[in-house]
Amino acid sequence: MTDILTELEKRHILAQVSDRSGLAAHLNAEPCVLYCGFDPTAPSLHVGNLVPLLTLRRFQLAGHRPIALVGGATGLIGDPSGTTQERSLNDSEVVADWVERLQVQVSRFLDFDGDCAARVVNNLDWTSQVSVLDFLRDVGKHFSINAMTQRDSVKERLSREGEGISFTEFSYMLLQANDYVELARRYDCSLQIGGSDQWGNIVSGVDLVRRVLRQPSFAATFELLVKSDGTKFGKTAGGAVWLDPELKSPYSFYQYFLNAADDDVLMLLDRLTFTDQEQRAAAAESLQREPQARAAQRLLARELTSMVHGDGELKTAERITAALFGGELQRLEESDLEQLWQDGLDRVSVGEDQTLAGIVADAGLAQSRGAARRLIKNGGVSVNGEVVADETSALARAQALFGKFHLLRRGRKTWCIVGYE
Repeated sequence: MTDILTELEKRHILAQVSDRSGLAAHLNAEPCVLYCGFDPTAPSLHVGNLVPLLTLRRFQLAGHRPIALVGGATGLIGDPSGTTQERSLNDSEVVADWVERLQVQVSRFLDFDGDCAARVVNNLDWTSQVSVLDFLRDVGKHFSINAMTQRDSVKERLSREGEGISFTEFSYMLLQANDYVELARRYDCSLQIGGSDQWGNIVSGVDLVRRVLRQPSFAATFELLVKSDGTKFGKTAGGAVWLDPELKSPYSFYQYFLNAADDDVLMLLDRLTFTDQEQRAAAAESLQREPQARAAQRLLARELTSMVHGDGELKTAERITAALFGGELQRLEESDLEQLWQDGLDRVSVGEDQTLAGIVADAGLAQSRGAARRLIKNGGVSVNGEVVADETSALARAQALFGKFHLLRRGRKTWCIVGYE
């Protein structure tokens, strides 16, 4: 077994540990069972969830046994951590569907064979069996209201005038702590990990395990994924950077990381990839010597797209990139254009035989139809790789790529995809 805590610190992942020396000794003595929870608040995980997922995987590679808990019960309640207002409660059918989706997603990052085989569990399996009275007697009696109101997740909400917190979300801490007890009882789990905003919830679980089961229990958190400007990573104008290819195409996913800021790319290589020290050092040197080459960003985009979507989709993303930015449109396949239509480019739906000038204006490639006609006449617009200089021309389905799409380009880099209604 490797020194996983030191590795996490070198990668700037580790934030807080309940007992650093005690946990190190515990991990070095024998294989440990650890868990991290993922609540179904959406139909897919997003890029921020890669930090906990990959941290579970790093522990597994270091010789420990990970448990990924998908919160079918806690997802019905709502975690107050990291929110400024009450979360909306989703229907149980919706949450159950999201649980199934997330269970499939988290399973892709873990190994379920061998001595360090992982588990995926749903806390609804045991929570639904407990009555309110039993829960209050067996769990609630161990919690002090005074201590609970001092936890950051609760304290911040209580300090907001006119906001407050419902008893429903206030009870979330108890449910999460009970999960830790249940996993410790069933699987001898002795470590819970999570984001730094989860610290209060996690240490409450540590305390409950020690009170109820009187056995070793530890907590560790990782740094939240934030940009150099302090904003959350993985948020864009179009929403979260999802891991589900139906919500974020592999090409768009690849482009997101290919365009990572120079100030962020080395941090992302540390936290979101399994690249070794030599690879990361080479990336740092390239970033310093030739930032315009974007070698570090290319390494990041390749590693993450391959890990999340597979080598096949990585090749597709690279092919689309070469086609758009290297003048190789003939390499594009129909499925590539469907990815571009999904979210890879700005898009416009059209009917039959609409004028090119009107489409260029509707697509925002020109400010008006008159400006669009002038732009076309001056050779500033290409359709499917060919410059069109006739400002009266129209687009026809017969000339469309695969009978479905046209690729419009203004200048060298501004693209739009046109599809038929």
